[in-house]
Amino acid sequence: MSTLPVIAAVDGSDGSLRALDWAVDTARRHQAPLTVVHVRHDLAWTQPGAPVVLPPPAEDDPVLIDARARLAELADPPDAQYVALDGAPAVFLPELGAEAGLLVLGSRGRGGFVGLLLGSNSIASAQNADCPVVVVPPPGRQAADPLPQEPGPRVVVGLKVDSPDDAALDLAFTEAALRGARLQAVAAYAWPVQDWSMPGELVPVIVRQGDLAGETRALAEGFLAPHRARHPDVRADVVPVPGDAAGALVASSPGAELTVVGRHRRRLLAPARMLGSVTHAVLVHAASPVAVVPPAPAGP
Repeated sequence: MSTLPVIAAVDGSDGSLRALDWAVDTARRHQAPLTVVHVRHDLAWTQPGAPVVLPPPAEDDPVLIDARARLAELADPPDAQYVALDGAPAVFLPELGAEAGLLVLGSRGRGGFVGLLLGSNSIASAQNADCPVVVVPPPGRQAADPLPQEPGPRVVVGLKVDSPDDAALDLAFTEAALRGARLQAVAAYAWPVQDWSMPGELVPVIVRQGDLAGETRALAEGFLAPHRARHPDVRADVVPVPGDAAGALVASSPGAELTVVGRHRRRLLAPARMLGSVTHAVLVHAASPVAVVPPAPAGP
């Protein structure tokens, strides 16, 4: 991740404090600086003509004071920079990604309604930041049908064999190496396979599921090979799964240190930054922290 800082976005909510804890641990593992940021949006809602009350400086900001006190309670408190910004968090937070190695925030902050699974600031940051964004879920989130797992630390990564994302794989291997975890690469393939016979008529194609699973595994192993060479101590297992990629990733997330997914790659007819349906579903439902990784810049 280089020596760029890990940025933790806080707003005083329980979710942001859990994100702060996760950011502190990760900054230590990466030996990276830590920056704690509070984006204050109160001024944006001041009524026209009302007297403007200037917010306190960063050293007097109550949210940052609480964050500083939380870190001071640690046995070995990290050195951290504390920054207060005034504006719209959904705008400012993604912009911070230009100077960060990692941006960490809770799944939802102080705003929104009770029961909201994913806040607008989390969506905006994951969709628009130039750096990987980690969204930390609330405690107790459960997957509907969790897959049985062997004990031990684990990092999960989604792998599309028809368009592999090297940036997501690189981050997943790096985090697995730093955490002493095995890597679980979930590769989904279409099943059941259908084809068009006549207009409006779907017919099954005679393909054996075992053949598709084997082909998916072989392709995935090829994409993992260069990352294995760079991280020989990381055990990486390929898990071919039929059908729903999002469902398989969510089912694999309980107990994982991190679930890594790629952000939707820009295309000629879809130039805007998009999360993609699988990434969005994983952000909403995964039981582990989720890292959304922007695609690597396209080559010439």
